[in-house]
Amino acid sequence: FGQTLVFDRLPFGDVLLFLSVAAIVTASLVAVFQPDLKRMLAYSSVGQIGYITLGISLANAPGLTGAIAHLFNHALAKGALFLLAGGIALRYGGTSFWQIAGLAARMPLTSFGVVLAGLSLIGIPGTAGFTTKWYLIVGAVERGYWLLAVLIVATSLIAVVYVWRFVEAAYFQAPAPEAPHPGEMPPMMLVPAWLMVAGCVYFGLETSFNIGFAGQAADLLLRRMR
Repeated sequence: FGQTLVFDRLPFGDVLLFLSVAAIVTASLVAVFQPDLKRMLAYSSVGQIGYITLGISLANAPGLTGAIAHLFNHALAKGALFLLAGGIALRYGGTSFWQIAGLAARMPLTSFGVVLAGLSLIGIPGTAGFTTKWYLIVGAVERGYWLLAVLIVATSLIAVVYVWRFVEAAYFQAPAPEAPHPGEMPPMMLVPAWLMVAGCVYFGLETSFNIGFAGQAADLLLRRMR
């Protein structure tokens, strides 16, 4: 139907923008209060998908670039996180925060991998997640949505809170006396997880692949929508 009809004459863009913001804020807040790592990551995924639809709703080059890049960037981070969480569940029998207290002392590589991938979810500079949120902020500012740009930053701070919950449990809490004493997760799980974690850092520093291809795709979509 074309960009003019969908985004200008019909309120599709505004409706999608509202739903995206609602998903980001509510899912991120719900994630903060989850007692289990996997449940926290699941609700976090809803919020992260909200960033993708948010970029689409902006219907400009930076917004679409951020949305398309986030498909890749978030897949790396969340794929690593769920694989690492699976390894924790394998060794500990669960992923509740009380179960994984003191995890860093017993599974240091797994714990550090969760932290690095979590930093990408937050959007810390030097990670792939930062490039996504930067383009979304630029897209919002280009549209004149300054409050939305501030909201993107603010919701990233919510991500700091739920990632910190893992850091607190794994690094700053003592394990329960009856907690198991496992080694690291199996190499068949740990190596692929760390490859994705490394990708979170690499594609935050070298953006010619993820942002480059996302930018080309966004330009092509915008030309076809006009």
